[in-house]
Amino acid sequence: FHNILCCYILISLQLKEFFRVDENMMSHLKKYAALVIQSRVLWMRSMENWRYSFNLTRCYSSEETESNITKTSVIFSGIQPTGVIHLGNYLGAVRQWVDLQENYNPIYSIVDLHSITLPYDHKTLPDSILTMAATLIACGIDPSKSILYQQSKVLEHSSLCWVLTCLTTIPQLNRFPQFKEKSAAFKNKSVPTGLFLYPALQTADILLYKTTHVPVGEDQYAHINLAANLANLFNNKYGKTFPIPKTIKAPETIARIKSLRNPSSKMSKSEQDKRSRIELLDSPCEIREIIKKSVTDCTSEVYFDPVNRPGVSNLMTIHHALTAKSYETIRKDCEHIDTGKYKLLLADVIIEYLKPIRLKTLQLLNEKQYLISILNQGSDKASEKAKHTLEEVYKKIGI
Repeated sequence: FHNILCCYILISLQLKEFFRVDENMMSHLKKYAALVIQSRVLWMRSMENWRYSFNLTRCYSSEETESNITKTSVIFSGIQPTGVIHLGNYLGAVRQWVDLQENYNPIYSIVDLHSITLPYDHKTLPDSILTMAATLIACGIDPSKSILYQQSKVLEHSSLCWVLTCLTTIPQLNRFPQFKEKSAAFKNKSVPTGLFLYPALQTADILLYKTTHVPVGEDQYAHINLAANLANLFNNKYGKTFPIPKTIKAPETIARIKSLRNPSSKMSKSEQDKRSRIELLDSPCEIREIIKKSVTDCTSEVYFDPVNRPGVSNLMTIHHALTAKSYETIRKDCEHIDTGKYKLLLADVIIEYLKPIRLKTLQLLNEKQYLISILNQGSDKASEKAKHTLEEVYKKIGI
């Protein structure tokens, strides 16, 4: 329809003498044609991005449940040290990491190299790394069951990243929605190259350990698809080297906890309004205040309706995730209270659940040498695995 309309308008512009269209009408036609063409371009770009992610998913990567993972599977995931883990991170990722280590030997990285792709405070980064390590351990990550390490201590990450960058094209990296969103914040187009190459480094993180499975949220699917694509490309060019990584999907109901201030978007560390999230180290008073001010609506009843009542439904999703109560059970339990009182009830549930994590984290932060030793031991184990992979890669590419 857009194509036909554009052709009609353009022909009309060319043949205006024959149609005897006055200048005022021609002005309106030109403006309308410009809007139609602009919307067509935006639509084509969005379809291009969608096709890119869809085709990679269809051709190279796939989702799996934990039941399909074997003892020989290699599980890898990472988290940036900047910012404190919030409830969305915990429920959507970290809690799943803890569960996975009970049956497998996963590798978890504190990805500090990724954290320097955006403006950061270099003076506080070392403490942020230790805080992240302490929080992960307090959440249940066991260094005797998992490899927990600091990314920058394993130099092979950067080396493999360079090799993979030489296989990656600019259009591939330019399509990533996260790059477009984050680069928009920079003035005068002074976007750091590191931000552009972020997906290539993430691919190196995954392939360096010959990862077979990656637990991720929906917003990271495109990154895993790139890893699968580059693994396939490298294997075809130089011989079988990397497994094609698959995603492990988080439980559907808790995969994406929403912002407490804007329930149309996910809960995020980067959102400027601190009231948009519950951080694992928040005090009971802070948690109560944040939940009290969370966005809901004018309806007083408590029931689950994510389409028409996203704010209340988001709170109920958190409640469900922390207690395993069904939405119907929560609704029945709250039949005689309004959303204001429900917020206070939920705040107490969150406070009680996070209390041991918060106390354990604060305790570990007083044992910095212990945290450093854990990360060093993890880095040694990770380096041993990474060294063999990089040697194999170098040999195959001829250097």
